[in-house]
Amino acid sequence: MDEHCVEAVELLYHYLDGELTDERRVLIQHHLDDCPPCFEAYDFEAELRVVVRQKCVDHVPESLIMRVKAALIEVEQTLE
Repeated sequence: MDEHCVEAVELLYHYLDGELTDERRVLIQHHLDDCPPCFEAYDFEAELRVVVRQKCVDHVPESLIMRVKAALIEVEQTLE
């Protein structure tokens, strides 16, 4: 693993989170385009995030949503 691979892997989560400068993002993207092992790591992490996002969704009961809305309306009315 060369120094560019080490940097790309270290910055992978920041890259996926959109936390890099445009310049650094472009450099990492070029590296991923040219380095199959690093792209595989990126692809795995990106797909894992999609699966987690889809599977880790809490379904809130409609009754709770209505109670929260009612409470918010009540608070707004007391502030007016």
